[in-house]
Amino acid sequence: MQLREKQKLRRMYGVLERQFRNYYKKAAQLKGSTGENLLRLLEGRLDNVVYRLCFAPTRPAARQLVSHKHFLVNRKSVNIPSYLVKPGDVIEIKEKSKKMDIVLDSMRRTKGDIDLDWLELDKAKMRGTFNAIPERDQMNLTINEQNILVLILPLKLKNRYPSFAIG
Repeated sequence: MQLREKQKLRRMYGVLERQFRNYYKKAAQLKGSTGENLLRLLEGRLDNVVYRLCFAPTRPAARQLVSHKHFLVNRKSVNIPSYLVKPGDVIEIKEKSKKMDIVLDSMRRTKGDIDLDWLELDKAKMRGTFNAIPERDQMNLTINEQNILVLILPLKLKNRYPSFAIG
């Protein structure tokens, strides 16, 4: 069950095992719940924010668009999908990329505003703002992050204390 939750989360965000472990280490160092911090870090990735702003139909498509330099963050070109967006950052589509079919189709599918308090979208200018780091209840996820922590913590203890027995 725990492994399935972890794999589900990794696949959802398109993160490899080593990247996932690094996010876990970073989340463990932050104040608050490690599970919630892990989800906040993953939600703050540029490729995920591009997907959440409806500039791309899927996270893999958002990842590719970011990699091909179709987006600006605070008017600077960024091509790193794992770039962590900070509150107040403005994400916009480059002028030449605004006519791309994949972007236009994705924007057309969005009816009205996006339903996320931590993001703001200006559809006319094809620009979004990352207002705040999302809280757990603001994330529309069907993930039980506690199951993931139950899986990772024993591995962490086993590596730190070789005589630690699981089970």
